[in-house]
Amino acid sequence: MPKIISTMWNISRAPGASSPLRRDWILVVVLALLAIMEGFFLENVTWRAMTIALTIGIALTLPWRRIQPLKMAIIAFGLSAVLQTVALGLGVDWRGLNCNVFVVIFPYALLRWGSGRESILGVALIAVFITPAMLAEQHTWLEVLGAGMFILFPAALGATIRYQDIASRSANDRVRVEEREQLARELHDTVAHHVSAIAIQAQAGRALAATQPGAPLEVLEVIEETASRTLVEMRQIVTTLREDSPSVIAPVATIEDIKSLAADKAYPLHVKVKFKGELDEISSAIQSTLFRLTQEALTNAARHAKAARNVNVEVKVGSENVSLTVANDGDTILHLPSQGLGLRGMSERVAILGGSIQAEPIKWGGWKVEATLPKHGTWKKI
Repeated sequence: MPKIISTMWNISRAPGASSPLRRDWILVVVLALLAIMEGFFLENVTWRAMTIALTIGIALTLPWRRIQPLKMAIIAFGLSAVLQTVALGLGVDWRGLNCNVFVVIFPYALLRWGSGRESILGVALIAVFITPAMLAEQHTWLEVLGAGMFILFPAALGATIRYQDIASRSANDRVRVEEREQLARELHDTVAHHVSAIAIQAQAGRALAATQPGAPLEVLEVIEETASRTLVEMRQIVTTLREDSPSVIAPVATIEDIKSLAADKAYPLHVKVKFKGELDEISSAIQSTLFRLTQEALTNAARHAKAARNVNVEVKVGSENVSLTVANDGDTILHLPSQGLGLRGMSERVAILGGSIQAEPIKWGGWKVEATLPKHGTWKKI
């Protein structure tokens, strides 16, 4: 038990507590009107003016219950306890107004918004304030227990809502981290692809410089265009990474963007793209992955497949899965740099989405990459 109390004592205040709101003041006005009406129209009200003033005074603390829950609870129950003690000392049977039932909001606020020590101290002080007065009025222990339950119920409700909010915030934080991991992967793939394309063009420019004097200028134009596109995509991803919204971040690329790869001058290849099936049925995460897989496969073909001229890209949508095939007609790629992140990154992407991928030579010459993914797949931990 002491360990539990120690743990609770060190809990910080709940985030999101707001200053007084407009609805708080509306509530104060309504309670003040109720107090005035009950105080003047009921005949058995003791110390009428003081009792009405007490109720209105307690109501005026309500707007600050979220940012100062302990102080407001002490004021609310402390004022009532002081007046009750004075009445007992004078032998007066004083009872508050029925509308004073709103004080149960304060135990709720203590457990909903207060720190651990505020909650423990607040509940203890409330017990100190109400128990002696009830015993002095000769209430039974059963009645005292009932009053305690009446106070503790809203406190328990406040604690429940608080921890539901904490769980929701934790879930949102996990989603945000996973989104940023995915965007970091997108950033890596984008930069790696474009830098590879720039390197390919630079090598081609050097090879053609001796025989075609005008070729390097054309190559530089392609490099400039590729570099500019890289900067734009990097800015878009980095801007998204800086956002704090917990909402789902849409993947950068879609399946339609695969068509743009066929017209990309950065590839010294003839790329043909073919789609089969209902593309609209593919989830956004799968579309983004299909684009990145195609992009990486084309980059590998341009860099490692000797004498490759043509690449066929086919996306086929089935009832449950979608398949991607990227095949080139170059010499068989016997070895890819083991330290590279291309194929490993492709495998990681596919594994995260619950799919499979293989890269292998084609019997009649060339190299192909085949991937199968669930068309409704979403990102998950592995």
